Amino acid sequence: MPLSKPTGRALLHERDITIRGYRRTDGRFDIEAHLIDTKSYSFPNDDRGEIPAGEPLHEMWVRLTVDDNLTIEASEAVTEHGPYAICPDAAPNFARLAGLSIGRGFLKAASERVGGVAGCTHLRELLQQLGTTALQTLYAVRARREEVEGSATRPPRMLDSCYAYATDGPVVRRRWPAFYTGPDPLPAGTSAGEE
Repeated sequence: MPLSKPTGRALLHERDITIRGYRRTDGRFDIEAHLIDTKSYSFPNDDRGEIPAGEPLHEMWVRLTVDDNLTIEASEAVTEHGPYAICPDAAPNFARLAGLSIGRGFLKAASERVGGVAGCTHLRELLQQLGTTALQTLYAVRARREEVEGSATRPPRMLDSCYAYATDGPVVRRRWPAFYTGPDPLPAGTSAGEE
């Protein structure tokens, strides 16, 4: 179901983010993000002169190369358009993400390496989405490996990470019954209140 019909309005700002996950021929994975911000009107800019309507105010790329354990082996960022001439100077610092693992604590560790004046707000904002896209990209690979390794005794990492994966909810009860923590289902043919 789509959002409700909006009241009359005029577009002022548009942000497009595209994130893709690739399997490389060398067995690694590239997770690549592209961000573009545009305005529907022209406006003056101290460093670039006038920025015409539709020309990117921000245009940035980030690529994380990860192994099948979600460890970042290489990170590359590029700023093609920014509001200030110095904006592209922060992009090389994103190489500092190499060695981090995507999982719990990833964003905090990334912020320690490229936070504040060491990085770029817009490039950093992409990191959460790059992380979840990496998890989605490698889901089948990692699930297959867990089946082979017999991980029935280890809870899946996504438990309690969102509403659908609540350990007391129906999805976990169906997919991972060993890790279900909710009430016991009623025996077949009984209803609430019956003993």
